[in-house]
Amino acid sequence: MKKVYTYGLFLLMVCLIISGCSKNKSNQDYVSEGPSENFNKEGFPIVDEEITLNFFARKSPPNGPYKDMLVFQEYEKMTNMKIVWDDVPQDGFTERKNLQFSSKKLPDAFYKASITQLEAIKYGTSGILIPLEKLIEDYAPNLTKLFNQYPEIKASITAPDGHIYAIPAILTLNSARTDKIWINHTWLDKLGLQEPKNQDELEKVLRAFKEDDPNGNGENDEIPLTFRNWNQLMNSMSGSWGLINQMGYHLNVENDKVKIWMTDDRLKDYLQFLNKLYKEELLDRGVFTQEESIFVGNMSSGNLGMFWNQAPDAFDKVKEHYSGISPIVGPYGDQLYPSSPIARDFGTFAITSSNKYPYETMRWIDHFYSEEGSIFLRYGIEGKTFYYKEDGTPESNDEILNDERGIGVAVGQFSPYPGGGAPQLVTERNASAINPPLAQEAQEKLDPYLAKPIYGTPLFDEKTTKEVDRLRQDIDLYYEESTSKFITGDLSFEKWDEYVATLEGMGIKRLEEIYQEAYDLNYK
Repeated sequence: MKKVYTYGLFLLMVCLIISGCSKNKSNQDYVSEGPSENFNKEGFPIVDEEITLNFFARKSPPNGPYKDMLVFQEYEKMTNMKIVWDDVPQDGFTERKNLQFSSKKLPDAFYKASITQLEAIKYGTSGILIPLEKLIEDYAPNLTKLFNQYPEIKASITAPDGHIYAIPAILTLNSARTDKIWINHTWLDKLGLQEPKNQDELEKVLRAFKEDDPNGNGENDEIPLTFRNWNQLMNSMSGSWGLINQMGYHLNVENDKVKIWMTDDRLKDYLQFLNKLYKEELLDRGVFTQEESIFVGNMSSGNLGMFWNQAPDAFDKVKEHYSGISPIVGPYGDQLYPSSPIARDFGTFAITSSNKYPYETMRWIDHFYSEEGSIFLRYGIEGKTFYYKEDGTPESNDEILNDERGIGVAVGQFSPYPGGGAPQLVTERNASAINPPLAQEAQEKLDPYLAKPIYGTPLFDEKTTKEVDRLRQDIDLYYEESTSKFITGDLSFEKWDEYVATLEGMGIKRLEEIYQEAYDLNYK
């Protein structure tokens, strides 16, 4: 009986160990088994005998059905990997994604999925998403090269437990990560004015735009200065006051010290400047409430004096009146300019623990982070949808460029990238649509003033994420409401100290400590 009992106990322990290993198959041991003999580590096809994978994807408004996209049909032939797409329209996608995460039948991968930092941590540590760093190191030479060239990419997507659960879009092209400052040079020329270099000159130019009838119609209908929304208003010129967003928040990093600047006196000075522009009606009063369509309509009207936008495509018919300028020098001598981090779109692609072919899947996605693969994704097939110009850069063919539906919709029928958020590499060579000569000239005016590096939004553990969300829920709402009221004059600057005290009472110092800890962990 003792022998039977001992043997039974041994079997029970073995079963528990096996069970534990099975439950932990999401950890790094998941990818230690090695690929099958069907797998090719280099070149195409990726597998000798066809395999099938199920991908769950977000479909942006310009996109057609993924199964019909020429890029994916061609890539299936190249790789010998058939993708069955569940492409969900953008409206309602978040709800469907949440259902997928809670489903017993997971997809093999999430594509263009807008996975948040919290989702990556939650579903990575629970075993739904697998860690990718070993797969990247061994089977993704293009991503590895980019990680080595830009260390901030890897730092910004690595979870506190050391794992990478999702990969981003990578934009090495500065022009793809900035809004340009556009000014109506036709108006400047007519009024005998120069591009503004500082705060006083900017006021002078805007006042002339408002009062001196530069469009020549005899009416006071010009809009001297506008912004897309409150967020753009607060961030586009704040660098001239030394205030730049780092780590995805309103903070500077100087000498390895994190400083949230929402209570800084330089912000007060910036708000007072905006308040002056607002009172004199030099700043568009619709900026706090206007819809995107209104802003786009104003750009295309040609009746704007100064505004911010990434590329001239939205005001193509009047672009000859506009040129880019440098940021003004602020009252403290600052001339910084904001940009997005190189790893701009977090969580564009992730592999789940249901995937039987993680090695193949990583090779599949890595191709789109190469120069050849990125051109393939964004332009399609040479001779069918694009051609190479004399300088070696790709250009969409006339059928695409002249499509009545617009270039974005035309491209969106054969490629998933229109609409943003695709796992891809954007470089100077593959971005003619967002980087035409006029945008390149405007970008050259900004490049000397870009903060380097731009640190991406950190990944906190689940407990810290909840604390950050709780703190920011009140802080961010109060900050937006108060800064808007300071600008419009609904809140007197005599209340500044009260505003600061309120933010401190909401825990802004604790929030600063959390970001400092994240910076020390990821970047020091």
